[in-house]
Amino acid sequence: MLKIFNVLKNSKEIFKTFFYKKVFIYVCGITVYDFCHLGHGRTFIVFDMIIRYLKYLGYKVKYIRNITDIDDKIIKKSFKNNENFFCLVDRIIKSMKDDFYNLNILLPDVEPRVTHNIKIIIKFIMKLLDLKNAYISKNGDIMFSISSFKSYGKLSKQILSNLIKKNNNINFLNKKKSKDFVLWKLINKKDKKYKNNISWKSPWGNGRPGWHIECSALSYKYCGKVFDIHGGGLDLLFPHHENERSQSSCFLDNKKYVKYWIHSGLLIFKNCKMSKSLKNFYSLKQAILNYDSDTIRYFFLSIHYRKPLIYTKYSLRKSRLSMERLYYSLLNTKTNNCITEESTMFEKKFMSAMNNDFNTPKAISILFDISKRINIEKKNNVINSNILSTKLIFLGKILGFFYLSCDDFFKKQKIRILKNIISISKIEILIDIRNFSRKNKNWGKSDNIRKKFNSIGILLEDNYNKTFWKIK
Repeated sequence: MLKIFNVLKNSKEIFKTFFYKKVFIYVCGITVYDFCHLGHGRTFIVFDMIIRYLKYLGYKVKYIRNITDIDDKIIKKSFKNNENFFCLVDRIIKSMKDDFYNLNILLPDVEPRVTHNIKIIIKFIMKLLDLKNAYISKNGDIMFSISSFKSYGKLSKQILSNLIKKNNNINFLNKKKSKDFVLWKLINKKDKKYKNNISWKSPWGNGRPGWHIECSALSYKYCGKVFDIHGGGLDLLFPHHENERSQSSCFLDNKKYVKYWIHSGLLIFKNCKMSKSLKNFYSLKQAILNYDSDTIRYFFLSIHYRKPLIYTKYSLRKSRLSMERLYYSLLNTKTNNCITEESTMFEKKFMSAMNNDFNTPKAISILFDISKRINIEKKNNVINSNILSTKLIFLGKILGFFYLSCDDFFKKQKIRILKNIISISKIEILIDIRNFSRKNKNWGKSDNIRKKFNSIGILLEDNYNKTFWKIK
């Protein structure tokens, strides 16, 4: 029985959907002003894992992940680059999709762009004004009044009275309360601060939507009045998700329109949250250039999704070595879908781990237990080793692993490391010469070739009349 930690309730709850065997999940997507970094990668691989497991359990999943393609950051970046706003947006969206494809992240069922949904956002704001949850400020911006929603702060465990008092001695010309937030930002035609001043017509004048209102409108449009899971990184909990919950609850007259709020933990780099604004980030493109998707995914899933994850320059190297151990056990095995008591036992243990709030570290430890048994059975019972290797691949794929063949997994890393030392083709020729020498009992020549490989950091492993090689 699956249990999920619900941030709103601050506890684990048995997972029950609004509609039988159907899951509606909305995850806040990227603001497309710059390339994605590892922090983004963690968030979307975590939810990719969750979706894969829900599908394994037999749920039909509808996954919505929005794209924020209008924002002050994008406008500033286009101005700084002297680049057309829409060209910048399209370029970054393409880059994001390339990165996610290379990380084997499942495509969402719907990926709405904010700029394609301005009408529904305006309608949403109009209703909030009618309900007196929003007001027109002195400068024409439409603001949400947090005082109008009495349970404001419940999601992020903030106290409303403290939020209202905090900084309330400052003169906020456009707000009734300091924490009120913008729903529609009016654009002053005389404002020439930015070269690209993007706006849309509205009942209140030309402007553009605030950040928080977009997800309320899009989740309503594509998920309906109630849905099962709302997710994102922990950095979105406050104020973004708190504000979003407030708007939607007022609009729908339903504080429980989302059953489960799920947040992935922060990625820590140099003692701070990995962030482009702090300039302490490692881009996904850099990671993908140097490592395969399984290695990057292993790094993210080796720690429980709710915990902070620390990144160092050694993190991905360690993850690579761990994935190598799993892939090596699959070498020289064949598919066998027969079911044994042992393979069933491993699957039950895997499910038990995943049912406990997606405990991927424990689930991965089960994969290593299977891997050890495969290595033992290769010597004792080849048929059983094939059954277990098939089960290892099956369970690993639920986490997004093993979509690469063994050859493809090892090839990229080998080429990267050896490109300035020795070619792959020369390695294969030398191995053929060594095998010929061994067959003819020319042990001296065979040993010399092994020593040559060892001197450049390559280890040879003879197995089942075939020789495999790996990096030290």
